Amino acid sequence: MQRLIIAFLLSFVFITVAVAQDTNLFEKKLFISSKGDSLPYRILYPENYDPAKKYPLVLFLHGAGERGNDNEKQLVHGSKLFLADSNRSRYPAIVVFPQCPENSFWAAVKVNREKQPFEINFNYGAEMTAPLRSVTELTKQLIKEAGVQKKKVYITGLSMGGMGTFEMVYRQPKLFAAAAPICGGGDTASYNKKTAKVPFWVFHGADDSVVDAKLSRQMVDRLKALNADVKYSEYPGVNHNSWDNAFAEPEFLAWMFSQRK
Repeated sequence: MQRLIIAFLLSFVFITVAVAQDTNLFEKKLFISSKGDSLPYRILYPENYDPAKKYPLVLFLHGAGERGNDNEKQLVHGSKLFLADSNRSRYPAIVVFPQCPENSFWAAVKVNREKQPFEINFNYGAEMTAPLRSVTELTKQLIKEAGVQKKKVYITGLSMGGMGTFEMVYRQPKLFAAAAPICGGGDTASYNKKTAKVPFWVFHGADDSVVDAKLSRQMVDRLKALNADVKYSEYPGVNHNSWDNAFAEPEFLAWMFSQRK
């Protein structure tokens, strides 16, 4: 029995170290915006990256639990999808995971956490948050300097990042070739025909006790009313962690990388 326990512990240590080594492929960077705001981010370059070539760019916005300035936590969800050898070889791309500061937010929202699910009110008429403004500047800088295919820039994110994804597309509809918000929501009243030109694949858990699935449903209905190209996947019995289901979709990356402006 003791040998089995030791073997289990050694295997756990090996797996932990392997995961850490994999995430180290995401290089640590720090972006300073034109307003002087600091934005830590991690960036994964394609295997055998050639600066003379052009690659798709994927922007990933994390959830509220991964906020901070350690430039580590934002890789907790989603990074393994892009680190998988099969995906790196099939879809060579530049992948960026910025980190939102503690007590800040990607999207312009007010959240009442005393209710379950949270009571969430969006207001795109408000000024863009500093983190989202910094992400916008960083994305545009990378497009200019890092060998990015301008017609193949994608955005995805979960929970708070799903909300940021909806707002980012609203703010910069000409920037993205596709968007995949997960368990998020947005300002339906502000979405317009310019925004609807971007293809969407929206995901949510039907039993989400944190961010009500109706927020995604409402955005999907609004996009359909605008004749947008939109897909919606809602998972019965799934709570807030619908990103696990989204990332397990066989066509998630295939759909994303097939889109172009």
